[in-house]
Amino acid sequence: MIDLILSKPELFWFIIGLGLFLMELVIPGFFIFFFGLGAWVTALVCLIGDPSINLQIIIFAVTSILSLIGLRKIIQRKFFYSKDDKSAEVEDEFTGKEALSVSDFGGLQTGKVEFKGTMWTAESSSEIKTGQRVSILEKNNFKLIVEPKK
Repeated sequence: MIDLILSKPELFWFIIGLGLFLMELVIPGFFIFFFGLGAWVTALVCLIGDPSINLQIIIFAVTSILSLIGLRKIIQRKFFYSKDDKSAEVEDEFTGKEALSVSDFGGLQTGKVEFKGTMWTAESSSEIKTGQRVSILEKNNFKLIVEPKK
């Protein structure tokens, strides 16, 4: 089996690319994908021609780096949520919902609110009292930005 893979460089590069694509599913960051793409381009070149091992490595490196530089931002903008792009916002389970304050806070102080049975750190530009109902304006990581319920 190993001899077959090493004697057919297109198979070798295809398997490497497949492994890199699978690693992309496990490792966050969206950059391994482009090295898998480079491996598959190299496999295609090996299928069409018979490049030397040095040329194969150069093709892999160049296509991986160029695709990473040229396509990463475009693909991320197209398929992944961008906080800077307000048109790409998706409905979340927090914004516009109601929570209950379990501590006094406001201004520069953070406090705690209960939402769906879970305690959340919260902040507000208004003064919030214990037991007061609040509306969630946004979720910022593990903190909720709230305002008094009107």
